Amino acid sequence: MDQELIADLYRQMLRIRRFEEEAARLYTERKIGGFLHLYIGEEAIAVGAMSVLEKRDYIMTAYRCHGHYLARGGSARAGMAELLGKETGCARGRGGSMHFYDRALHFMGGWGIIGAQIPVAAGIAFAQNYQDSDAVTVCFLGDGAINIGPFHEGLSLAALWKLPVIFVIENNHFSMGTPLSKTSPTEDLSIRALGYPMARDSVDGHDVFAVRAALHTAVRRAREQRLPTLIEAKTYRYRGHSMADPATYRSKEDVDVWRARDPIKVLGEKLTTLGMGEAKTRIDKEIEEEISDAVKFAEESPFPDPSTALDYVQV
Repeated sequence: MDQELIADLYRQMLRIRRFEEEAARLYTERKIGGFLHLYIGEEAIAVGAMSVLEKRDYIMTAYRCHGHYLARGGSARAGMAELLGKETGCARGRGGSMHFYDRALHFMGGWGIIGAQIPVAAGIAFAQNYQDSDAVTVCFLGDGAINIGPFHEGLSLAALWKLPVIFVIENNHFSMGTPLSKTSPTEDLSIRALGYPMARDSVDGHDVFAVRAALHTAVRRAREQRLPTLIEAKTYRYRGHSMADPATYRSKEDVDVWRARDPIKVLGEKLTTLGMGEAKTRIDKEIEEEISDAVKFAEESPFPDPSTALDYVQV
């Protein structure tokens, strides 16, 4: 793997981390309303997955969507402005934290209802087949979404109709706040694929290279054979389910174990080992400047004009 790629993966993960940390700060200052679900700790999944996709591919995810949007190439300015409900946001200030959207990037949200994106992703993949396209769809979901109807519906249709869709379970082990041991009889969530059936894989979601390799295989399968895949990426969010969650259901020791394997820290150390310390320092500085600029841009941007409240509303 070339050093330029390794540096870019580090840059993308750090960009998400610093964006999220600033979002948390702005939330405590009451500049962001509603809910705020942070992706801190899970960055390797979005970055690893997006690194093998092409512009014509489509992405869907749940309400923990900032990281996926940024990894897809979304603007930090537009993302931060959306969090603050500004007209310059990626959804014109209408979506907020849970509903990032960018049609030009084929980033179709940010879905607030748990699992709602799964059958819609199958629908997009159906359209790709119908249009005789070789594009694929990647649908991200949490481990809390695997026990509801839309999960079964989406995977069943994907297997039945041979759809080019990849479902990625971001297993952070707690859904909202319930340990996985109380919601699943097995630690290998990819085993759900056997019931449909479809190809499956389970990878270390803290290892950006492992995620990248798994997605590369699944994307090739979807693009060339038009077949679906279910991938489980085992990860861990360092914060609570949302900013309103103190996460008292887990121990500090448990969090520390996962923090020791932090994907950004590990990759940063790898850059130094490869003699790329100066490049890492330069990336760190550039990301700080980009995120500071995004915050300034968002705070100075205007709110939507009240007269446009019903714009973009289908009635």
